[in-house]
Amino acid sequence: MVIGILAEAELPIVSMVPDTAARLTKAGHRILIEQGAGSAAGFPDHLYAEVAELKTRAELLAESDILLSVQVPTSTDLAQIRPEATLITNTEIFAYPDSLNVFEGYAFRVLSMDEIPRTSLAQSMDVLSSMASLSGYRAVLEASTLFTRYFPMMITAAGSIKPAKVLVLGAGVAGLQAIATAKRLGAQVEAFDVRSAVKEEVQSLGARFVEVPGAKEDGGAGGYAVEQSADYLARQKEEVQRRAVQSDIVIATAQIRGKRAPLLITEETIQAMRPGSVVVDLAASTGGNCAFTQDGKCIEVNGVHILGNSRLAYSMRQDASLLYGNNVYHFLTHYLKQAEQNALMHDEICRAVCVHPKSES
Repeated sequence: MVIGILAEAELPIVSMVPDTAARLTKAGHRILIEQGAGSAAGFPDHLYAEVAELKTRAELLAESDILLSVQVPTSTDLAQIRPEATLITNTEIFAYPDSLNVFEGYAFRVLSMDEIPRTSLAQSMDVLSSMASLSGYRAVLEASTLFTRYFPMMITAAGSIKPAKVLVLGAGVAGLQAIATAKRLGAQVEAFDVRSAVKEEVQSLGARFVEVPGAKEDGGAGGYAVEQSADYLARQKEEVQRRAVQSDIVIATAQIRGKRAPLLITEETIQAMRPGSVVVDLAASTGGNCAFTQDGKCIEVNGVHILGNSRLAYSMRQDASLLYGNNVYHFLTHYLKQAEQNALMHDEICRAVCVHPKSES
C-alpha cells in the first residue's frame, strides 16, 4: 500500500512523525511524504529519509493509495486525487454539516478521523480526545500568561498572596486536563458539568464539583453532553454567573456535538467579573461559551481578557503531531485489517468514519 503524508497549509503540525511512519514501513507499506511537511512541527525532511520518500505535492497526490492530512486539502488538491484512493482527514462534520459538500462529484473515499466513536475498542484512535487533552493543558498555560498574579498561594516577607480561583466549564477530556494543570500550578479549582457521571473524576483531581440539579443525561450520547430544558438553562446560567464573578480564571470547554456551544458566560457576567480576570474559550469555533468570544482572537472587555481559540492543541506542535500520528496509525492498522477481510461496512469504527461516498456510510 502506498501511503502519502501531505503538508498542512495552515497548521504547524504533520499527520505522522518519523517514528510512526517507520512502523508502517516495517509493516510493508511504501510511505511518501511531501517535502517540508514536518518542518514546522520540528521534524525536518532528513528525519524521514530512512522511512519515507520525499515527493512534491503533485507526485504524492498522483501516486498515493491512501492520503493522510489533518485538514481537508484544497479543491485544487481534491481534483488530483485518484478515484480509487482513500483520503484520511478531519472533516469537522460534527460542527459543520455542510463540510462534506466539497467532496461532491468525487469517487475517492473519505474517512474522517473526528468521527471515531468513543468506545473502548477505538480509544487508541480517538483524535478528538488526544487534541482535547493538549488543549486543556495549554488553555491553563495561556491563562497564566494573561493573568497578572500568581496561581499558588504565596507567603512572603512582603505579605501573603491568595491562590487564584479557577472555574472550569465542562469536565470532558479538555476540562479534566485543565483541572489537573490548574491544580498543579497551585490554584483553587471548581468545575461544572451537566453530566453527574464525571463528578468522581473531578473530585479525584482535587477540584470541587459544581452541580445544578435536574440536568438531562443520555447514556447513548457517547459521553457527550446533550441539550437541556429552558428551565435548567436558566438555573445553570444563574449558578455559572455566581461562580464566574468569584473566579479569577474561567476555562470554558463545554460543547454539544452537532450543535452550537452553550452560552454559559453572558455579557452581564463579564461586566460583573473583576478586572484582570481571564476567560479562555475552547468552544470558540462552534459559537463559544462566552458572549464576547471571537475565534482566534484575544480581546479585552471591562478589564477581562477573553481568549477564543479552538486550536490550542496545534500550538503544542510536536506532541500534537505525535499523538495525531499514533491515532492514525492505530486506525489505519484496524482499517486495513477489516478491508482485507471484506468487513469494512460490518465494522462499527469503519462505518462511523466513512463519510464519503455517502452510500457507504
